[in-house]
Amino acid sequence: VSFVKRHFQGTDVLEVACGSGEITIALAKEGYKVTAGDISLEMMDHAKQKTGADLVSWQLLDMRDLSNFKKFSCICCFCDSLNYLIGDEDVQMFFRQAYDHLYENGVLLFDMHSLDRLCEFEEEFCETGVLRNVPYEWMIFSEDDCIYQNFAFYHSDQAASLEQHVQRVYDPKWIEQILIKTGFTVEVFTDFDRHGIQEGEKYFYVCRKQ
Repeated sequence: VSFVKRHFQGTDVLEVACGSGEITIALAKEGYKVTAGDISLEMMDHAKQKTGADLVSWQLLDMRDLSNFKKFSCICCFCDSLNYLIGDEDVQMFFRQAYDHLYENGVLLFDMHSLDRLCEFEEEFCETGVLRNVPYEWMIFSEDDCIYQNFAFYHSDQAASLEQHVQRVYDPKWIEQILIKTGFTVEVFTDFDRHGIQEGEKYFYVCRKQ
């Protein structure tokens, strides 16, 4: 939220891939007029149960197709949601859609995994714990340019539920080139406030429509 406030001085925001709505509702409570959506109806249903959800306009959406939406002064996409777009063409579609749905001088804000994450998870990392009284196992590892996360949730009265999440890690220089080709001017920060591409966990992009 502080990152948005630092780089955007307007009021109207579209958040894509909003997930469970934590950032969404926090922005709305700061006074932003927020429209938010996710490709998962279940995630949005969860978000709508939270305090402050009534401050947000919720829409089911695919970030690669914003044709049903008006223009905004700010579009944001956080929590490495961009990395769930696996193909080059998917990333380019999102950037083009964002550009087309921003007003002149509007800003696209997003983050993504750094290349360092691929090295970090060359050896599989495993974690066990209990979440809302449900035991779980979480395994994460990298292979080539992707990060794989495997989850197992052990409910007492039924079989374990399993999930796999796949995220692709992109070269930040390629991402910058595509953004510039789309028509944006681009600033990049590492881990919120360190200017440029540096060692860290995430790259944050501030892209302005000229």
